[in-house]
Amino acid sequence: MGRCCAISREDVQINEAIRAREVRLIDENNTQLGIVGIRDALRIAVEKDLDLVNVAPTAKPPVCRIMDFGKFKYEQSKKEKDARKNQKIIDIKEIRMTPNIEDHDFETKVKSAIKFLQEGDKVKAAVRFRGREITHPGIGQAVLEKMVRELEPYGVLERAPRLEGKNMIIILNPKHTVEKTS
Repeated sequence: MGRCCAISREDVQINEAIRAREVRLIDENNTQLGIVGIRDALRIAVEKDLDLVNVAPTAKPPVCRIMDFGKFKYEQSKKEKDARKNQKIIDIKEIRMTPNIEDHDFETKVKSAIKFLQEGDKVKAAVRFRGREITHPGIGQAVLEKMVRELEPYGVLERAPRLEGKNMIIILNPKHTVEKTS
C-alpha cells in the first residue's frame, strides 16, 4: 500500500526517515511495547497498516508511536483552526490630535475612541506638536488628561502621558478585558 515509504513533513520523522537503531515503541492504543529495533518497529507498523512516527527524537532511545499520520495531521490542523477561530486579536487603534484642538473635533475623536474600546481594541491617543508648540507640553498633556476623563467609563489608562519625540502619547485598554483578568 506504500505506507513504508520515507516521508518527512515539518521535521517530523516517520517510517524510513527514522535513523535510530532502536526505539521505544508505543502502539496505537498508547501501550508501551518496550525498546525494539527499528526494523521490528517498522514491520509492526506495516502489519497494522499504520505509520511509525518519531514523537520524541531527542530522547534516549527515541520514542516512536504507531499511528495513522494523515489522520493525526488532519486532527492537528482542526485543533489549530479552532484555536485561531476562538482567539480575539486586540488591535491598537491610533487617534491623533493637536494641542489646540477644537471642542467639536475633540468630541468626534472621543466618539471614535469609545467605539474602538467597545469593540475590544486598545486606543493610542497622540497629541502631535508642530513647530513651537513643543515648548508648551502642558497644553498637550491637558488635552490627553481630558480624553482620559471622557473615556473613563469605557477604558482604563495603561500608560500615562509621555513625550516621545514630537508626540505625547497615552494608551487605553478596554474596560471589559480588565474586569475579566482581575
